[in-house]
Parts: sequence; structure tokens; C-alpha cells
Amino acid sequence: MNPQTFDYLEQDGVATIRLNRPERLNALTFDSYRELTDTFAALRTRDSVRSVVLTGTGRAFCSGGDVKDIIGRLFGVSDAELLAFTRMTCDLVENIHTLEKPVIAALNGTTCGAGAVMAIAADIRIAAETATIGFIFTQVGLCGADMGAAWLLPRIVGSGHATELLLRGNFISAARAAEIGLYNHVVPSDQLDKQALEMATELAAGPSMGLAMTKRFLRQEATTPFRDAMQLEGWIQAECMKHPDYRESFESFTQKREKDFVQNWPGHSAATAKGDA
Repeated sequence: MNPQTFDYLEQDGVATIRLNRPERLNALTFDSYRELTDTFAALRTRDSVRSVVLTGTGRAFCSGGDVKDIIGRLFGVSDAELLAFTRMTCDLVENIHTLEKPVIAALNGTTCGAGAVMAIAADIRIAAETATIGFIFTQVGLCGADMGAAWLLPRIVGSGHATELLLRGNFISAARAAEIGLYNHVVPSDQLDKQALEMATELAAGPSMGLAMTKRFLRQEATTPFRDAMQLEGWIQAECMKHPDYRESFESFTQKREKDFVQNWPGHSAATAKGDA
């Protein structure tokens, strides 16, 4: 994990991915799109990581695709190349959203276009008071159904708010975003990194299978009839009861000690051995 187009740090089971082109409002390039897509795919099987924070540097979280490096260059490509690019952008969002580890978007400032969709692909959004957000696709002559926005956004804020945001393409304040449920928490700018890391660390210490299956079934049951959902939930809960995390919860309660779910994580033994060495 040595990306060249953004900063990457692992600490206590948390991977922090920080976009770092502040002079361009962290606008994405072809290379950063590809590297982000590949990184989130790699995180599926990276045992040292149990949760993820995605954030930016400077005045913006992410301002979308770079006007010079992406938008200007796409006018001269073939139809096949254009479709390959748009499908890659969708792959990025899919890799964020389907990662079966908690993903927190820490929105430090301006968030728009592809940045806004990456934010809603995350599980939880913690935003600075200055973090305006806009799904600006129609403002630049595109469709509001971009990178999964038309699928994700209504499931977060409801159809009415999503329709307005995607049709108008205007920016809204952090207070308004929190009011409609788009932001989970709004905090002072100087507290954003601290609070995002605290939540990610808390989730990294949680039961890995329980959290992964919660994410999986939130997605799956969005389009599942109720009766089928009951069958699915009965089955997955029985499977979770076979997992060592369930026994750990019981034993920690009866032994009056703190729970230690990390000991059951695949990467724990390797990390312990490395520490002993």
C-alpha cells in the first residue's frame, strides 16, 4: 500500500486515505481515480485494516474530476474510451460502498461532483462546519445519475430531498446537510480529524463479522421483500452466533472485563508475532 496520488496511513487498525492536492481542491486525476479504485479493492483482504477514514487536505474534501487533467482531455477520446472512464468512476464508488469494513468520510471542506458521491458511498459522514456539498452534475450539463448518486442519495435523505439535490445541482450548507440526514455529525473544523479517527478506532475494535454482515444486509435488504428478509436475517444471525466474537462478548460479560474482538481478527496473530519479533 504505497499510493502515489494521495496519502495513506495505517494506525490501530484504521486506514486513513487523505487526498492531498490542496492547490486544486483535491480534484481527481485519471491516476488518482485508478489508484483509489484499486486501493479500496485491496482493502477487502488487507487484514491489518478494520476500518477506513477518507478525507482531504486544505479547503476541500474533493472537488470532483480535474477540469484540465480529466474534463478537458475527455473531449477528444473515442466512445469506448469514454465509457471505460465512466465505468471506472462507478467501480470506485462500488468499491467504497461494498467494502465490508466501516468507511467514514471526514468532510473537511468543499465537497462536490465525484467527491460528493464518494462521500455518500461511505457509511458515515462527519463534516466540518465549513463542509458545503453539491451534486453539481446537471450544472455542467450532465445527468444527476452519476457514479451511483441516484441509487445512493435517496436511500440516505429520501426521494424528495435527493430529487431536489440532483436536479438543481446546487450547494447546501453543513447545517442543511445535517438537517436532511446527509451528514451524520457536524463538528468544528479543528475537531474533525480527531472525531473521525476516534469513531474509526471504535469501529475497528468492534466485531468484524457482525459489522461486515450489517453492511452487507443493509445493501441486500434494500431490494428484498420483507418475508425474504426475515429468512435472511434468521440465517445470518445464526451464523454470527457461531463466530468467536459472539462467545467473546459472552465471556467478557461473565468475566467482568472489556471485550476484545480484535483477537479474533485474521490479522491479529500476524501483528502479535511481528510485535514479539
